Amino acid sequence: MHDVLIVGAGPAGLIAADRLSSSGLNVAVVDRMPSPARKFLMAGRGGLNLTHSEEQSAFLTRYREAEPFLAPLINKFTPENLRQWCLDLGQETFKGSSGRIFPKAMKASPLLRALLSRLAERGITLQTRLTWTGFGEEDTLTFEDPDGREVKLKARASLLALGGASWPRLGSDGSWVSNLHHQGVEVNALRPANCGFEIAWSDLLKKRFAGTPLKPLTVTSGTERTRGEAILSERGLEGGAIYALSSSVRREIELSGKATLLLDLRPDIAIEKLTSRLSANRGKQSVSTFLRKAGGLSPVQISLLREVGPLPETPQALAERIKQTPLTATAPYPIDRAISSAGGIALTEIDDQLMLKKLSGVFVAGEMVDWEAPTGGYLLQACFATGVAAAEGIANYLNETNDREQPS
Repeated sequence: MHDVLIVGAGPAGLIAADRLSSSGLNVAVVDRMPSPARKFLMAGRGGLNLTHSEEQSAFLTRYREAEPFLAPLINKFTPENLRQWCLDLGQETFKGSSGRIFPKAMKASPLLRALLSRLAERGITLQTRLTWTGFGEEDTLTFEDPDGREVKLKARASLLALGGASWPRLGSDGSWVSNLHHQGVEVNALRPANCGFEIAWSDLLKKRFAGTPLKPLTVTSGTERTRGEAILSERGLEGGAIYALSSSVRREIELSGKATLLLDLRPDIAIEKLTSRLSANRGKQSVSTFLRKAGGLSPVQISLLREVGPLPETPQALAERIKQTPLTATAPYPIDRAISSAGGIALTEIDDQLMLKKLSGVFVAGEMVDWEAPTGGYLLQACFATGVAAAEGIANYLNETNDREQPS
């Protein structure tokens, strides 16, 4: 029997294994994929954004409704703690111009190799290609191997860190939901987060501009606004500026069936100055040429203005259209195309040690839990922080169990 069985070899599961093994506990890690941390490695392909350097109180607001749940955990394992943990593994980090924190190696593989090497030195076993199927008797978890045979593993405590349901080909497919439902654990529906949104473009726009970036750009949804860039795709809009608003846009669609996005195509110029420029004599220029020269608009931006209806005739109204181009989003992209997922194990099902109230000795961490965060380092920070908190909860649970089992 193991002291601890960790199901899921992603960031939350592996940092929990690191913490628990440092105290000499017998820890085993199981994952259904052929190799660990596949989504983590994918996230690091373009430069691994580990966390963010902004002031802590502002940082915590990024978690929206989940802030009361996550704040105590992130205050115990802060962005600075995460950077020190990386340094202890021989991986220095740096702050980018946007305030985001990256490893100097700019990818995930060196950090993952160093962590796996340390776990191996401590005798941690890693079993792959085992799919979790549920709970057996007396502290046993059941799995299925690639040949369909049942495998039973027993541990004094277990940690579930199986991720959400985005990028299923990398391991997070949400198949664990039914296993917890069978135990009476409430799991809120998994939904796409940090995702693009479908917009009914005309065939002409799709044919000419699918794959074209829009930048610089400011996007407003309700009372929320963000600046960044977006990509016009065949099915809608995606990219950082859209992902940052995905929570509010998705919820508006859930309530109303659609959501309005207001695009400021010229965020660096005031509407008064833009109106003045558009008041110039057009002469013999075509409308497109005039908008390009006087308005500073690209061909894709001009096409977007036309996409939402006939161009306004007055300079003031045209400037207003440029500063607030309305687009109607009708649905989020499918969850298998999302960066992360919302929903998961209801927070009411978890105690302050991250143990499931209905399953003694079973702890949870990472994206399985019902919280969401924007990209920019907030996702990984919360995954690592919940993994650390769960490891502490497991250690406390095992100590209490030992005390109860000691003869009086």
